[in-house]
Amino acid sequence: MAHPKRKTSKQRRDKRRTHYKATGPTLTTCPTTGEVHKYHRAYYIDGDLYYKGKLVHSATEIE
Repeated sequence: MAHPKRKTSKQRRDKRRTHYKATGPTLTTCPTTGEVHKYHRAYYIDGDLYYKGKLVHSATEIE
């Protein structure tokens, strides 16, 4: 197996890694409720489940 001839310095290593950055989640606002939520995810408001601005499951439904 190949082995490095010299130790890679911290400065050289960190310069190479400068382009790797964490990005925050994509957020959107619901047109129905005005709630800010993650894109393409269902979300709860007061126990009710919403997806794409539509009520999917109500908290008052009897199962």
